[in-house]
Amino acid sequence: MNLKEMLDELEPATRLKIGYFIVASLFVAILYSALHDRIRKLENRRTSREAALTEMMLLKQRHLEATAGAQKLSNRLSGVTADDSPAKLIEEIGIKGKNSQVKTMKGEERQGLIEEAAEVKIEGLTANETINLLHRLEKGTKPVVIKRANLKVRYDDPAKLDISLNIALLKPAPKESK
Repeated sequence: MNLKEMLDELEPATRLKIGYFIVASLFVAILYSALHDRIRKLENRRTSREAALTEMMLLKQRHLEATAGAQKLSNRLSGVTADDSPAKLIEEIGIKGKNSQVKTMKGEERQGLIEEAAEVKIEGLTANETINLLHRLEKGTKPVVIKRANLKVRYDDPAKLDISLNIALLKPAPKESK
């Protein structure tokens, strides 16, 4: 006995109920499939938005750091006067060795800033004085870039250092009048 014969033997009302049950089952399966697809699409959208939000938070942090750095440089540039020079900065720091020399070098101009460069040679500094000098140059109130530093230990006194620095004082470029 096959399925068709079994359905033919049933009463018409029972066959109608079985048909309704099959239609309802198919409708529920289609509804479940559509709902599952919608949930999957929403999950993908949520995942992509979380990734975008994470990237934006990282970019926001980088932007805040860059803004703080630019503001710090701007504040340091505002403290530079026309008569400031690398030799004057070294003199103001007050760390002196046995023999100090400051030779001016050709500076560069970039992005609205002028670099006033100099080669500084100081002999007979202790390690602490050397670190203090470098720290005061780099973190001082004037924007100074240490381009090259050469430290040598003295042969006659190993506790002393001879340093040779190429430094550049950053100054704002003069504004062009129209």
